[in-house]
Amino acid sequence: MNGLVPLRGLFETHLTVSNLQRSIIFYRDVVGLHLAFEVPERGTAFFWIGDPSYSSRHSMLGIWSVGTAPIGLTLHVAFEVAGINDLLSAPQQLKAQGIMPLSFFGTESMEPSVIGWMPAAAIYFRDPDGHLLEYLTVLDDKMRRPDLGVISWAEWVATISKPR
Repeated sequence: MNGLVPLRGLFETHLTVSNLQRSIIFYRDVVGLHLAFEVPERGTAFFWIGDPSYSSRHSMLGIWSVGTAPIGLTLHVAFEVAGINDLLSAPQQLKAQGIMPLSFFGTESMEPSVIGWMPAAAIYFRDPDGHLLEYLTVLDDKMRRPDLGVISWAEWVATISKPR
């Protein structure tokens, strides 16, 4: 192993927008993207690019009202990794290269955050210019839990191991 996280592709990118509803209409009705999830109280929406079925969820666009993006969004790029084991080892690999792994909330973390509505697990870090980068893997759609919001990997594992 060469100490690098194996990437499968570019998963998502994010844009800031001046009018969330106008942009939702544009990306849905003009560009033809499938609205995956909207969080009006946070001024954000997410779109699947291409077929929104679980097997085709490989690309996403996030739009954020100006001033609402997490972790002080400068520019954000998410790389899709092959699987959960690669993602779970990513924090140690980043640390070994002198890069601080971050949670969804911008705090140092040695474990991924889980975004319950997708569901997906992710670890974040910054490039030398401060741009936010992300390693992400989509989890089984049967585990989808929008009610959980964003939680740590340990909390996710503990929650999904319990029957609903």
